[in-house]
Amino acid sequence: MKKSGLLTFILTLFFVLTSLNVNGEYLYSQGSEIRDLYNEKIEAVAVFNGSNDSIYISDADIYLMSQVVYAESCGEPASGKLAVASVILNRARDGGFPKSISGVIKQKNAFSCVKRGKVIHRGNTDVIPDSASYTAVLDALKGKDPTDNAVFFYNPEISTSQWMKDIKKANIKTIGNHVFFVVK
Repeated sequence: MKKSGLLTFILTLFFVLTSLNVNGEYLYSQGSEIRDLYNEKIEAVAVFNGSNDSIYISDADIYLMSQVVYAESCGEPASGKLAVASVILNRARDGGFPKSISGVIKQKNAFSCVKRGKVIHRGNTDVIPDSASYTAVLDALKGKDPTDNAVFFYNPEISTSQWMKDIKKANIKTIGNHVFFVVK
């Protein structure tokens, strides 16, 4: 992709996503004009990885990511929420995982909060993400990643996965109560 095309994409992404509205609350504002673009339907936004492959992310994907970020990290700091969102994107870019956001999230046993394809939080299937979760997803879509490309995370205090505890890890980062890593 040429630099001008990437710049156009980044500017479009910034202007489209910076006006998202969640339950009447704007996540970002630009100048004095605020538009409710969240309720407008966007076909898809392309997020590019280093190999010029594109991952297409729809409004539904952004909502689904926000639900997972909320359910997995509602008690974590903003950096922990961003880290969870980053892991979802990193997996979609990684050859060892499905190539779509919904595929990554709904992959069997990929996230503890997803059961039979539904995001569950505290027993509820009607998970409504907060603005901090949306902000984390949008920041991850803008390229912020405090994990340095981690594709796994777990909370060592409550994890029941022996695999997560025993696997040889590289690029280990502790953010909040979670440990983020890649497999050696």
